[in-house]
Amino acid sequence: MDDDRLPVCDYEGSDYRDRFWEGQGRQYEDSVERLALRHLLPPGGDTLIELGAGFGRLAAEYSGYRRVVLFDYSRSLLREAQARLGPDPRYIYVAGNWYDMPFVAGLFETMVQVRTLHHAADVPRLFAELARIARPGGTYVLEFANKRNLKAMARYLLRRQRWSPFTAAPVEFVELNFVFHPRWIEERLRAASFTPGQKRTVSHFRLGAIKRLVPTPLLARADRALQPTGQCLQVTPSVFVRSAHPTGGAVAALNGFFACPVCLTPLAESSDPVLHCGGCGREWGIDGGLYDFKAPR
Repeated sequence: MDDDRLPVCDYEGSDYRDRFWEGQGRQYEDSVERLALRHLLPPGGDTLIELGAGFGRLAAEYSGYRRVVLFDYSRSLLREAQARLGPDPRYIYVAGNWYDMPFVAGLFETMVQVRTLHHAADVPRLFAELARIARPGGTYVLEFANKRNLKAMARYLLRRQRWSPFTAAPVEFVELNFVFHPRWIEERLRAASFTPGQKRTVSHFRLGAIKRLVPTPLLARADRALQPTGQCLQVTPSVFVRSAHPTGGAVAALNGFFACPVCLTPLAESSDPVLHCGGCGREWGIDGGLYDFKAPR
């Protein structure tokens, strides 16, 4: 595990839900992201993981799946998700570092990542780890912050912004907050053996004045009509892309699920509130239904 060398954005103890979503005028963004996700997400299946699930904002979209892993680095946000979603046995709450995922290879039929890639300091490493846990034949639905959006292009051409939205390399505009060029994302996905497919552009009307003047349902319908244009042109601040999982590798064994994030030895469930690794000897805690892989016990 390389936590000391690779920075990870940690929302532990933050008021993220209240500061960014509840009562913050983001009903439009929430609506259009759900519309894109519903279009791209397979309707059901066995195992789904949401990376950076936070307080479970999108969890209701996964009703067709038998097991849903809500994965986040923040224990406190996952506790909010538990309180919000109640005792539904389909949900599995897992805290950990996405560069060292605590799962066996070939496990997840569907993977979802919305509004979190912008915190990834090493996207190629993250994609490689996701390729490891992806079940062949499955689907990865990714949303990313697009550096080549109309506002950024206008600001750059008017010399109100120093970084260019036209260059391929990611830009860290504040610490651990990145924007990405669509071509760069597609190249990194292919390098990790994913096959990018359908794209949808989202948040065409993400301007405060427009959101104040036009009712959210009307804006959302207009955005939905424009989202398919993302297949040819991506100039909105948010882009969704659906990729096919790598075709190589084996499907996880029927009883396989957790693996030690340090040595990747499969972990067996037990009646104790701990998962013991027979490979490296580390122990990983379970507290109130939350599997904690941020640090060994």
